[in-house]
Amino acid sequence: MGNKKEDSNESHISGQANKPLSLPAHALPYHAVAEELGANVQDGLAAADAKSRLEEYGRNELDDGPGVQPAKILVRQIANAMMLVLIMAMAVSFGISSYIEGGVIAAVIILNIVVGFFQEFNAEKTMDSLRSLSSPTAVAIRSGNAEVVPTAEIVPGDMVELKTGDTVPADIRLLEAVNFETDEALLTGESLPVQKDAEATFDPDTGAGDRLNVAFSSSTITKGRARGIVFATGMKTEIGSIAAALRATGRKYRPVKRKPDGSAGAHRYAEAWGLTAGDFIGHFLGVNVGTPLQRKLSKLAILLFGIAVVCAIIVLAANDFSNNREVIIYAVATGLSMIPACLVVVLTITMAAGTKRMVQRHVIVRKLDSLEALGAVTDICSDKTGTLTQGKMVAKRAWIPSKGTYSVGTSVNPFDPTQGDLSHSDAPPVALGVRSEHDGDQEGDVMPYEELLKDNLPLQDYLNAASLANLANVHESAEGWKGRGDPTEVAIQVFVSRFNCNRQRLTQEESWGQVAEFPFDSDVKKMSVIFENKSKGKTWVFTKGAVERIIDSCKFVTWELGSEPTHMNTEHRDQILQNMEALAAQGLRVLALASKIYEGEKAASGEEYDRNVIESELTFHGLIGLYDPPRVESAGAVKQCHQAGVSVHMLTGDHPGTAKAIAAQVGIVPRNAQAISNDVADSIVMTASSFDKLSDDDIDRLPALPLVIARCSPNTKVRMVDALHRRGAFAAMTGDGVNDSPSLKRADVGIAMGQAGSDVAKDASDIVLTDDNFASILNAIEEGRRMFDNIQKFVLHLLSENIAQACTLLIGLAFKDSTGLSVFPLAPVEILWVIMITSGMPDMGLGVERAAPDIMSRPPQSLKTGIFTMEIMVDILVYGFWMAALCLSAFAIVLFGFGDGDLGQGCNDSYSDRCDTVFRARATTFVCLTWFALFLAWEMVNMRRSFFRMQPGSKKYFTQWMYDVWENQFLFWAVIAGFVTIFPTLYIPVINHVVFKHEGISWEWGIVFVEAMLFFAGVEAWKWAKRIYFRRQARKGLGKVPDLESKVFENYMVQGFESSEAADPEKKVDVDNSS
Repeated sequence: MGNKKEDSNESHISGQANKPLSLPAHALPYHAVAEELGANVQDGLAAADAKSRLEEYGRNELDDGPGVQPAKILVRQIANAMMLVLIMAMAVSFGISSYIEGGVIAAVIILNIVVGFFQEFNAEKTMDSLRSLSSPTAVAIRSGNAEVVPTAEIVPGDMVELKTGDTVPADIRLLEAVNFETDEALLTGESLPVQKDAEATFDPDTGAGDRLNVAFSSSTITKGRARGIVFATGMKTEIGSIAAALRATGRKYRPVKRKPDGSAGAHRYAEAWGLTAGDFIGHFLGVNVGTPLQRKLSKLAILLFGIAVVCAIIVLAANDFSNNREVIIYAVATGLSMIPACLVVVLTITMAAGTKRMVQRHVIVRKLDSLEALGAVTDICSDKTGTLTQGKMVAKRAWIPSKGTYSVGTSVNPFDPTQGDLSHSDAPPVALGVRSEHDGDQEGDVMPYEELLKDNLPLQDYLNAASLANLANVHESAEGWKGRGDPTEVAIQVFVSRFNCNRQRLTQEESWGQVAEFPFDSDVKKMSVIFENKSKGKTWVFTKGAVERIIDSCKFVTWELGSEPTHMNTEHRDQILQNMEALAAQGLRVLALASKIYEGEKAASGEEYDRNVIESELTFHGLIGLYDPPRVESAGAVKQCHQAGVSVHMLTGDHPGTAKAIAAQVGIVPRNAQAISNDVADSIVMTASSFDKLSDDDIDRLPALPLVIARCSPNTKVRMVDALHRRGAFAAMTGDGVNDSPSLKRADVGIAMGQAGSDVAKDASDIVLTDDNFASILNAIEEGRRMFDNIQKFVLHLLSENIAQACTLLIGLAFKDSTGLSVFPLAPVEILWVIMITSGMPDMGLGVERAAPDIMSRPPQSLKTGIFTMEIMVDILVYGFWMAALCLSAFAIVLFGFGDGDLGQGCNDSYSDRCDTVFRARATTFVCLTWFALFLAWEMVNMRRSFFRMQPGSKKYFTQWMYDVWENQFLFWAVIAGFVTIFPTLYIPVINHVVFKHEGISWEWGIVFVEAMLFFAGVEAWKWAKRIYFRRQARKGLGKVPDLESKVFENYMVQGFESSEAADPEKKVDVDNSS
C-alpha cells in the first residue's frame, strides 16, 4: 500500500480502525469515535497533523500489486513485431556466415532493447504517477478550510464532506446525514441504495450491510449529503478485505459460445481458439491495443514490412537471384531500411511526455485517446461559474418587494461578513439602473445591521429563508473567517451573517432543527429544507432557486409594507421578472427565496415527503443578486480560441441576462450588439426551454448554433453535443455534476472539473482540469496540437529517411561490376548504422519539441485525415527523393566525375587498390546520407518555416537558428552524436575496410559540403513554395473579413443582414424567436 506496507489484514476486525478503537466504529457514538481518533469535528485536522498521520498509517490505497514491472517491459521490448524482423535478419546473417553484419544487427537489437527499455520504463512510471493524479479526490476539512485532497492522502481522523455523485474515499463514521443514500453493491451485492442514519449505533457484531451509520470506501453516493470522520483507510477498510477479488484480471481467451443447456459443438471450440489466436497475433503486432493512432502506426509498420520484403526481392532479382553472400545480406539490409523499428516506441514516449507536460499546465489526462482528439476540437461547450468566472461569489444586492433594495459595499475578503457597508434604498433594482462596476457601488443610506433589522419582519423572514435553505458553513477561526461549501451558498451565508443570522447561530441558539432536505436538482432548479422551530412549535419550509421556478411555486407575496401576504398575480410576477432582469443586466446571478408554514404530517421513518407538495403554495420573499467576476485570463483565452478556429459556447444554469452579461465581458458574444437584429440576438442567447422545444430539424436549420444557452439542463447539453456532431463539429464539453455524465460521455472530449467536480463526472470524462479554469482547456488544446505536430514531424522524418535509403539502394543496383553483380552504393553495415544513429534518438527529440509560434493560429486538425495529410505525404516523397538524388549524385561524381569509373571486382566483399574509388564513393554517400538525415531532423522542427527563420518576430536575423537548435537540447545532442560517430567509422583501420566497406575520405569532403548546401537549398526552396501556396489559400479563405470579431460572428452578422433586407418579414421562418 503506497510506500508503506501495512500489517496483515488477517488480525484486522471488521469495522475497526487502522489503530483499533475501544469498540468498532459503528458501535460507538460519533463523538466517541472522534474523541478516540483525536479528530476535530469543527475545523478538522491541522495540516501538520494530517501529514504525520499519513506517514504513520500510509497512503489510503488498496494493494494493487507490483505497479510498474520492469520484467514485463523488457519482454515487450523483445517480443514485438519490429524486433522479430531484426532477429530474423540477424539469423539470416549468421546463417550465411556474415558474422560482421550479424554482429552489427545484434548490436542494433541490443541498443534498441536497452534504449527502449529505459525510455518505456520512465514512460510507465510517468503514466503510473498520472493515474494517481486522476484518481478520485475528497473534500476534507483541514484547519477550518474545505480542501480538495487526493483520496490516497486521506488519513484516519480526517473530517470529510460527502455529496451526491462522490465516491466515498475511506470508511467513514457519519456525523450528520441528510437524505443520504449510498450504493454499496460493490461491497454487499445489494442493488438498492442504502439510507444512512448518523445518530444510530449498532451491536459490534452487526454485518457490514446493516451498519447504517458508516459510509464505506468505494461506495457511490446516490442521494443527499453527509459529513463524517474517517476511521479506516487502505487495506483496513471493508473493501480492502476483499481487494484480492477486485484485482482479478480479465480473461486472456475468448469464451466458447454455448447452447442454453451448456453444451457446445466442436466448431464453437475451434471458433473460440481461432479468435483467441487472432487476438494474440493482433496484440503482438500492436494492431488491436493502444490508442487509435498507435494502432494506425502499427498497421503502417506492417505495411512497410511488406514493402521491405518486396525491396529485398527486387535486390535479389536484379542480381539474378544469386546465392552470393553479399547479395543476400544486401537484400536483407535493403529490407531493413524500410522498417521503422523505433516508430511505436517513440510514439509511446512522446505521449507519456505530453501527459506529464499537461499536468504542469493543470490538465490531467485520464484516457490517452483524448491526446489525439484535443488538437481536433472545433467547439468548446463550457460552464460559466468557476470555469469562466472566479467562483468567488459575493452577494451584492437583495430586493424585498415591500422594503426595497439592500446593497453591500466593497469587501476584500469574500468570507468576512464584517467587511463592506450595508445600505438600503426604497427603490427596486429596476429603478436604480445598471452599474458598470460591482465593487464599491452603494445605493441608498449606509446603516448598521441592527437598525436595518429593527421592526423589519419582511427582512427577518427573508434572512431566515436565505440562511436555512443553505448548506454552507461560514465561521470565524483563529486564522480569520472561513467558508466552506458551494460558492453560491457561501456568498448567501456571508450575506445573512452580516445581519447576525448565520445558519449555525439559528440552529444552535434559536431552536431551529432540520427535519428534511431536498437537494438542488438541475431539472427542478430548486432546493428546499424543512425546519422545525421548537420554541414556537411550528414547522417551516424554506426554498431557494431559479427565479422562474420559485415564482411558479409561489401563491402569496407581501407587496406593501405593513400589509398581509396577498395572492400573487400576473402583475406581481411581471414586476419580479423585470427586477430580476435589472439585476441580471449587471452581470449578477439572481436567485429567489420563499417559504411557508408546513402544516402537514411528519413523514414516518423510512418514508419520504412528497417534494411537489412541499414546494407548492409558497410565500415569495425576494431576490438576491450575486456577483461572480470573470477570471482575468478568461477573455484572453476566449480570444485565443477564436484565433485558433475554436468556437466557444456557454452552457449555464444562470438567467439569460446574467449569462449574456458575462459572455459579453469575456468575448463569447459580440460586444457590438447594436449591429445585430433582435431575432438574431435571440438565436445567440437562448434559454434551455426554447432550445429544447426545437426539433432536431429546426436546430439544424439555424444558421449557427447558440453561443449561450441559459437555464441549461443536462439533457440540453446532450442535445447541444448531438447538434454539433450533426454539423461535423468536434466538441469538448465541461461538466461537474452527476447529471453531466451523459454529455461528458457523448462529447468527443469530456472535461471534468478537478475541484468542484463529482467523482462520477470525473469517471465519465477524458481529461480533468485541476484548477477548474477555462484557460486550462486552451492549454490542453495547445498541448494536443503540439503533440500532434510532433508526431507528424518524427513520422515525416522517419519515413523520408526510409524512402531516401530505399531509393538509393534500389536505384544503385544499376551500378554493376565486370562480373554482372551490382556494386552497392551503401554497404549493409552502413545502412544499419544510419538506421541506428539517425532515427531513434533524433525522433525522440522531435517528439518533445516545443510548440510552433503559429500553432494556435491554425484551424483545428482533422482526425479523419489523421497525421497523414496530403502535405505530409507529399513532403515524405519530396524529401525522400531529394535525399536519394543527392546521395546517388555524390556516389556518381566520386566514381565517374573524379574517378576512372572502374567498378572493380568483388568490391562488395573486401578492399583492394582497384576498389579504392568505389570505397571512397561509398564513404562519401554514407556521410551525405547521415548528414542529410540529421539535418532533416532540424529542418522538421518547423515543417513550413525556414530553418534559419523559425521565430518570425526575432531581431536576430542571422543567428536565431543557433538559439533554436539549442532550445531542444535532447535533439541537439542527438544530432551532434550522429556527427561525431561518423569519424571513427571512416578513419579507424579495420573498422572502415572490413566492417563498413568504405575508405577514409579527404578531398571528397568538398563534395559532401556542396551536397549539404544543395540539400538545404532544396528543402528551403520547397518550404518557401509551401509558404507561398498556403498564404494564397489563406487569403482566398479569409476574403474581405476585416477583423477577428467579424470573422468569428460572421454567420450571425450575415443572418442579421439577410433578416433586415428581407422584403416580406412575414415569410421569414422564425425558428429563433421561440426563445
